[in-house]
Amino acid sequence: MMQNVHLAPETDEDDLYSGYNDYNPTYDTEITAKIPSTAITRPIATGYGSKTSLTSSVGRPMTGAIQDGVSRPMTAVRAAGFTKAALKGSAFDPLGQSRGPAPPLEAKNEDSPEEKIRQLEKKVNELVEESCIANSCGDLKLALEKAKEAGRKERVLVRQREQVTTPENINLDLTYSVLFNLASQYSANEMYAEALNTYQVIVKNKMFSNAGRLKVNMGNIYLKQRNYPKAIKFYRMALDQIPSVHKEMRIKIMQNIGITFIKTGQYSDAINSFEHIMSMAPNLKAGFNLILCYFAVGDREKMKKAFQKLIAVPLEIDEDDKYIAPNDDPHTNLVIEAIKNDHLRQMERERKTMAEKYIMTAAKLIAPVIETSFAIGYDWCVEVVKASQYVELANDLEINKAITYLRQKDFNQAVDTLKMFEKKDSRVKSAAATNLSFLYYLENEFAQASSYADLAVNSDRYNPSALTNKGNTIFANGDYEKAAEFYKEALRNDSSCTEALYNIGLAYKKLNRLDDALDCFLKLHAILRNSAQVLYQIANVYELMDDPNQAIEWLMQLISVVPTDSKVLSKLGELYDSEGDKSQAFQYYYESYRYFPSNIEVIEWLGAYYIDTQFCEKAIQYFERASLIQPTQVKWQLMIASCFRRSGNYQRALDTYKDIHRKFPENVECLRFLVRLCTDIGLKEVQEYATKLKRLEKMKEIREQRIKSGRDGSGGSRGKREGSAGCDSGQNSSASSKGERLNAKLRALPGTNEPYETSSNKEIGKCLVCGSTWPSNRKTKNRSQKKN
Repeated sequence: MMQNVHLAPETDEDDLYSGYNDYNPTYDTEITAKIPSTAITRPIATGYGSKTSLTSSVGRPMTGAIQDGVSRPMTAVRAAGFTKAALKGSAFDPLGQSRGPAPPLEAKNEDSPEEKIRQLEKKVNELVEESCIANSCGDLKLALEKAKEAGRKERVLVRQREQVTTPENINLDLTYSVLFNLASQYSANEMYAEALNTYQVIVKNKMFSNAGRLKVNMGNIYLKQRNYPKAIKFYRMALDQIPSVHKEMRIKIMQNIGITFIKTGQYSDAINSFEHIMSMAPNLKAGFNLILCYFAVGDREKMKKAFQKLIAVPLEIDEDDKYIAPNDDPHTNLVIEAIKNDHLRQMERERKTMAEKYIMTAAKLIAPVIETSFAIGYDWCVEVVKASQYVELANDLEINKAITYLRQKDFNQAVDTLKMFEKKDSRVKSAAATNLSFLYYLENEFAQASSYADLAVNSDRYNPSALTNKGNTIFANGDYEKAAEFYKEALRNDSSCTEALYNIGLAYKKLNRLDDALDCFLKLHAILRNSAQVLYQIANVYELMDDPNQAIEWLMQLISVVPTDSKVLSKLGELYDSEGDKSQAFQYYYESYRYFPSNIEVIEWLGAYYIDTQFCEKAIQYFERASLIQPTQVKWQLMIASCFRRSGNYQRALDTYKDIHRKFPENVECLRFLVRLCTDIGLKEVQEYATKLKRLEKMKEIREQRIKSGRDGSGGSRGKREGSAGCDSGQNSSASSKGERLNAKLRALPGTNEPYETSSNKEIGKCLVCGSTWPSNRKTKNRSQKKN
């Protein structure tokens, strides 16, 4: 019984399927040789790696059949991918990964015409994209160069396509995009003729669908060239080619037509266009332009109706309540915080601001003409606005009404109108109080100005204009430190408040903190590059810091901004004179005299310059002009006579002195020169003039003795100092006559209230809610009087 039991060998004790697949592999080759092949074969893998081509079922031997004494193995029940051979040297690899990587792909043939065309088309697209990007970045010249290069390569591409394929395979979309981009870049670079030619190429090509719409662009170019008839023609041609389903585009073209009619003065045609727009799709621009047209033709009733239509245009924006957190839900609060200032919210704000601007401008335009007086017109506009969605604009219109009163010099009505806002809400109250403070400041009523400035600040502590006006009132009272604090607070609330920055610089200048003042004005110069007041203040601070070279440099920049400002030119002449450069000083003084020939200081300097350079004849014309400006000042006529005497024209000098003596008979200097000239010439009148001179000197001595006797000790000592000053004058006469002569000269000098010696004390920049005024602080030094 045990003879039929076979024990497995020890080496294969783990192989339960040992001997299961044992068969002679030659069977595969024999079967393959005996089975006739067919046209369709399918190789299969065996455990030994051999591949067998299975034939069709026709003539296929059955599994397990015996052929030539050898039975065919039953392969259908073999384990997939597992053989005993795998345990003897090869790893388990059912996916065939041991065979290595796949062979590389075949390299493209870059020399083929199709590949060249494909690469060239890609390059053209890249050039068009680069041109558009350069245009969006503002580099118009580079954008045009890229567009031209794209056009050249596109023409080469078309020629190559025609050689390889049929003309029907040409990429028309690429050609259209290249030509359209080229025309757009020509237009952006203001090369309008080339742009029009390129657009004509597109429009006339019937293969481009919807190319007729580009006639709108051609109309825009003609509008820029002010060729209005052609612009209207092309707009209408484009309008005819756009189907009615494209309503928005048709409305925009009609708006362009209306604007072109306004340019040509054809207001009735423009009114027809804008009325059609307002009936089909009302918008703010069309409504505002319609009001302008009715204003131009003077139709009051139509103006009112158009204003009501403008007010009724829907804004299509969300209410502000949407951005207020309704509860304490943190998730909702985060969402609201995220959308509170996103791009959509910014767009809504811009649209609302634009609507308010159009409504305010239209109201200010039509209010003076729609009724018998502008006040009644403003009242009508205010009532209409109050009944609309723009209720908050009613208060702004009232403030504009007060400003209109100011322009008409009706200050009382302006003040009464502004005082009506004292019981309004805080924002409007602050704006009205700011304007009232400004008005009282201009009238030098600093107490009232301070009171309303306090009211404005208390109503709105974050109003920079109110804080600036409060600082101005304190500045006027001389408390510069406290004024600077208010200006700083205004800057903290609004860093762009240029009035506060300017005023704080003036306050630092008053406090002699010149470095801080210079820092403020340099910051302001970075904001207002061409402000004449700021440039002058910088130059003035450098002058106070004893840096004339920097002062001259900044004044030269100021001259480039205001080349005809005589005061700046004279200041440049003064600085060059202090530096010893007489030629440059003369050039700028002469330019100042040419623009403003009534400046006594400039006239005096020019006359003294010609006397110093021994051209007394040229000095005469300047002193004659000075005598015309100040006919009661004897010194100018004495200078004229002195110039005649220095140039050797004694007869003219004598006649001039006689004329001076006739006008000013008590002038001692004139009599002295008359006595000297008559003595030199030998005239008989010398005795008469000598007698008058002695009598005048004696009268002056008696008068001085009376004055001295009435003075106290200090007055006597001061008289002694005057006498010593007279002794230093270098004249060959007695001490008393020298003192008289000095007193006469002092009396002859113009007082400190004369125009050429005044210094402006209006150096605080003042601000309104809607504007500011900055008087410049141009102080001039008193120049010493030139002696004969």
